[in-house]
Amino acid sequence: MGTPAEEIAHKATGLADMSKLKDPEFRHTPITPERYFSKAWADREWDKVWTKTWQIAGVTAQLRETGDWLTAEFRTESIVCIRGDDGKIRAFYNVCQHRGMPLVTGVAGNAGSRRLTCPYHGWAYELAGTLKTVPDEADFIQGSPCGKLNLVPVKCEVWAGFVWINMDEDAPPLRQFLGPIADQIDTYPMERMVRTHWVTIEGNFNWKLVQDNFNESYHVPFVHPQTKFVMEYSHHHCQFDLYPEGHARMFMPGAGPTKMLRGGENETLQMMAEELKFWDIDPDQFRGGKTGDIRAVLQRVKREKGAEKGYDFSTYTDEQLTDHWHYTIFPNLSFSLKPDGNIWLRARPHESDPEKCYFDMWYLTLFPEGTDRYYSYSMSEWVDVSVPAPYEKGKFGEVSTGPGIDQDVAVWEHQQRGLHSRGYKRDYLAWQERRVRYFHENLEKWMAD
Repeated sequence: MGTPAEEIAHKATGLADMSKLKDPEFRHTPITPERYFSKAWADREWDKVWTKTWQIAGVTAQLRETGDWLTAEFRTESIVCIRGDDGKIRAFYNVCQHRGMPLVTGVAGNAGSRRLTCPYHGWAYELAGTLKTVPDEADFIQGSPCGKLNLVPVKCEVWAGFVWINMDEDAPPLRQFLGPIADQIDTYPMERMVRTHWVTIEGNFNWKLVQDNFNESYHVPFVHPQTKFVMEYSHHHCQFDLYPEGHARMFMPGAGPTKMLRGGENETLQMMAEELKFWDIDPDQFRGGKTGDIRAVLQRVKREKGAEKGYDFSTYTDEQLTDHWHYTIFPNLSFSLKPDGNIWLRARPHESDPEKCYFDMWYLTLFPEGTDRYYSYSMSEWVDVSVPAPYEKGKFGEVSTGPGIDQDVAVWEHQQRGLHSRGYKRDYLAWQERRVRYFHENLEKWMAD
């Protein structure tokens, strides 16, 4: 896949299937702490999981023109994705076949000469990966390397506005790997979303702590206390689904306070004021104990005024207009989908230390048609469609992943230290945390194969 036509070839024609799935049988094997810091465990993960699962390399908007390239870094591997002369996006290991020099450095660029040229000795590869020219070609006593020592390809597909890669040449197609959730995510106009935030945290914690965190909402009242005013986080009112492919889904009602809240009317209306005003709804009509009505009113008004405001909500259910639809894709991706965008979250393993990782947060904003600026409710700031998201990278505290996700990041380094305690032996999970259990049981399955 790779052309614009291929990008939209699989778009869903109906609404997302919201049917509740039957929970699988669990083995309940202990989630013991050494898997978060053992070098041997990390090495097995690399061989059994990271080199065999589909990963996102970047957004297709980075590869608009012929010769545009981006790099994806996973542990010791660097992979370059590039748009060729034929318009197709391909991926290759980012290494010259001469003496192992990376062909490109940095996160993105353009091969101006329509060649990927090694900066060390000048070996030049066509955009399709074929070695085209080398200096002093006649000097190789074993014969010219041109056309023979070509770049090593990596499986590559394009879907939902992302470039996906898989280092396993025998890997199943992307949609087979994703299963039914691909059609569900297709109900969102992902290819129209613009990356307005791009942050990487160099974290002192194992990557699995990130995925554990986004596989449960048990922590939300304590780590994100402000959310009680604008979302229903009680597991009694959420839906959790576990898919045979190893992925998971959560529906969490939004646009109103949790049913457990007493008071908080001013906080709810203040936090929702910008969104309500955008939809021409007077926040004061919900005073006097009526904040629980916001969700239904907002769904109705968005349905009535969507086209007028520059949105096509025809593929959305009413629930998608207000609620948080959260997908965790095995092993390390999270899509937290909103009506007007997507918080995209990912952890990648550190190149050598299992007690470190790289945590990536992107926010992708769905701008109303014909609008250049928009207030991002999730990020609590105005964003501009014409300003490319700057890439921010640093330690926690040096760069921000946004007001909500920063609260999550603040937990993980302390948790990593606690996992070394002689006083901690294994997990003891609530039933509402079964997505965590399912993630680890799938991890164990992949590592055993």
